[in-house]
Amino acid sequence: MKRIIPADPPGIDRAAQSILEGKIIAFPTETFYGLGARAFQVEAVQRIFAIKGREERNPILILVASRDWVPRLARKIPPRAQILMKHFWPGPLTLVFEASQSIPAVITAGTGKVGIRLTSHPVARGLIQRVGEAITGTSANRSGEPSCQTAEEVWKALGERIDGILDGGKTMGGVGSTVLDITSDPPRIIREGAIPRSELDPFLFSF
Repeated sequence: MKRIIPADPPGIDRAAQSILEGKIIAFPTETFYGLGARAFQVEAVQRIFAIKGREERNPILILVASRDWVPRLARKIPPRAQILMKHFWPGPLTLVFEASQSIPAVITAGTGKVGIRLTSHPVARGLIQRVGEAITGTSANRSGEPSCQTAEEVWKALGERIDGILDGGKTMGGVGSTVLDITSDPPRIIREGAIPRSELDPFLFSF
């Protein structure tokens, strides 16, 4: 039986409660659908690895509802990161910080670093706000397979392996978020995505 949840206020509340109960919910972001679990609930995050067939040595990014949440998740926030967050958040820029000691190793894959993004999608932000804590944001697909832009595509890719799909309509697609490691100076682009290098360069090499 399909568990597709409408992205209206009651539906978002229902999806948030499911995540708080340790379940896995797919939801729309500004690029593709993602898989949401409580970032601090190790068993739920481990389940995402199993659902995706993802190698455990690959970190999982997390999503926040406000820049104010970052100090609880990152060991330190360099001044350059503050500028990048102010300019590009909310949006498809994942910033990689030194992880706080509270971040589970399953999230960082033992790297000591954590990727964080403040999503611009209203459904995703509403979901995270209702959960009240960071959730995972890895793509809702099997590893190595195409990312999903609709709830139906997520259903076809993952089906009953997940606990629900918050249907926010078709996402923009294209490419995933740009991933930028700001633990080095200058910062290093790990993956060029929705925000091109040309837009980032003024913030990377001048300060």
